[in-house]
Amino acid sequence: MSALSLSGRDLAAAVRTEAAARAAALTAAGTSPRLAVVIATADESSAWYVRSIAKAAATAGITCDLVELGPDAAADTIRATLARLSADDTVHGIILQTPLPAGAALEDLASAIAFEKDVDGANPLSLGRLASGLPAFAPATAEAVLAILDHHEVDLSGRLVAVVGRSTVVGKPAAHLLLNRDATVVVCHSRTADLAAVTSAADILVAAVGRPGLITAEHVGRGAVVVDVGTNPTEDGGLTGDVDAASVADRAGALTPVPGGVGPVTTALLLRHTVQAAGG
Repeated sequence: MSALSLSGRDLAAAVRTEAAARAAALTAAGTSPRLAVVIATADESSAWYVRSIAKAAATAGITCDLVELGPDAAADTIRATLARLSADDTVHGIILQTPLPAGAALEDLASAIAFEKDVDGANPLSLGRLASGLPAFAPATAEAVLAILDHHEVDLSGRLVAVVGRSTVVGKPAAHLLLNRDATVVVCHSRTADLAAVTSAADILVAAVGRPGLITAEHVGRGAVVVDVGTNPTEDGGLTGDVDAASVADRAGALTPVPGGVGPVTTALLLRHTVQAAGG
């Protein structure tokens, strides 16, 4: 029996519709929501992601400025750009796209993003508030993990969740969000001994490492819910996840597809955050 597909498309469409309505109301009241995406990379998967954001923003009536600095941009240039956008009253949301050039650290540069405009939860202040259970914009991908589980009525309270990946973009914030929902969370990473033994014991497995096909049947417990956060570009221009879907299909109880799972929900949540930051 194949795993149930936990599509994110319907949820994403609903969030985009809501964001568009709120953006229209704001625009009619004199405030046009505006998102700025700062790009200092030539990474293919990042380019795909940025295109999806720009397209979704245009459809929702949100202005999206792509600020291209080039893959060799200096850290000081990136920081100055973020500071300028943070001081611009017409900009409501700011995203610093990763990966960054050598010598540029997200944790350092993201602090230049004004907290109230940090719609992708990159500023350490946002992450600290998130960990403390205080209001903050969560990283959209991490929030999308919980949103898609909620949409498909997957109970989190008391469940054992294994998060594979400890980045500040997905793994760590997702773990905090899950803890805030009373899940029991184990965070796995490259130093985890016997990864399969840990993950196969979990009720819910979240794969967020950026390694195509890392998670196979041996990593998945019978009937477990698997959330694949990976968006890895393929040679034919498509996308593949961190989970070997063919391998786990007959073992998992449910699985998010790639594409069409976490990705569209992430993009939709960025629109929602931008509208909220604009006052909607």
